[in-house]
Amino acid sequence: MLYLAELRARSIIVIQIRFYKFSLPKTREEGESSMGELVFVGLGLYDERDISLQGVEAAREADEVFAEFYTSLMPGLSLQKLEKLIQKRIVMVSRRELEEENGEKILEAARKGKTVLLVPGDPLIATTHVDLRIRAERQGVKTRVVHGASIVSAVMGLSGLQNYKYGRSVTIPFSERGSLDETPYRVIEVNKKLGLHTICFLDIRAQEKRYMTVKGGLQTMLTLEKQKKRRVITTKTLAVGIARAGSTNPTVKADYVKELINFEFGGPPHTLVFPGKLHFMEAEALITLAEAPESIRGMVK
Repeated sequence: MLYLAELRARSIIVIQIRFYKFSLPKTREEGESSMGELVFVGLGLYDERDISLQGVEAAREADEVFAEFYTSLMPGLSLQKLEKLIQKRIVMVSRRELEEENGEKILEAARKGKTVLLVPGDPLIATTHVDLRIRAERQGVKTRVVHGASIVSAVMGLSGLQNYKYGRSVTIPFSERGSLDETPYRVIEVNKKLGLHTICFLDIRAQEKRYMTVKGGLQTMLTLEKQKKRRVITTKTLAVGIARAGSTNPTVKADYVKELINFEFGGPPHTLVFPGKLHFMEAEALITLAEAPESIRGMVK
């Protein structure tokens, strides 16, 4: 009986030890990666108030916070107010640091601890940031995305053109040494043949403080039309201009190119849309929301 009692007591002790080990918090095994995390946080479209609560939380928890403002312009943003909001100092990174240097400054920080990159709009709309995320993951750095308002969805909402009727989007760049990129012309041509709308992002040179306007974009397309002569963009083509999406006073105007090119849109950023085939509801939306001419009802198919 004494032997059985002793055996029973030893079994209870073993069970208690095993339970204790199981209940202890897990520690990092020797040799296991101690990489941090890289969080891409969207800032939205206009000012520091556009960042989401989840974005603010991520930035406050970060060891280091970086930001870039060369991919888009946020006209109402105050860096000082943003730093006060997230309670962190923000380190600015340039196009060169992100593209030519492959974001190594950010990756180095992310390998050591939690790092946040603040990006205008929705953070992965710019292909530069997709490349950075891939590099981080391949180096063993965990990544996460906190989305923000995007110019893509804003343009669709402000214009009233239905989101499932858009084709490939394209950027209209500034000319380089007098030479114009023909890509926008070709993209619009393909989309029009399919009856689809085209969003044209207008070039931004933040370091030079150059921002293409709706007028500049239309002039570029008319110049390309003179060269190509395929009647993709003429003075009678319907277009939609949008300025300062996300602000309390965005400007949205639809008209034929001949008239739209002289319309005053105010300050940047600007975006341009070339509609394809119109649903009757889209025509009504452009007339009501963008002051399009009544004659566009004849374009409904």
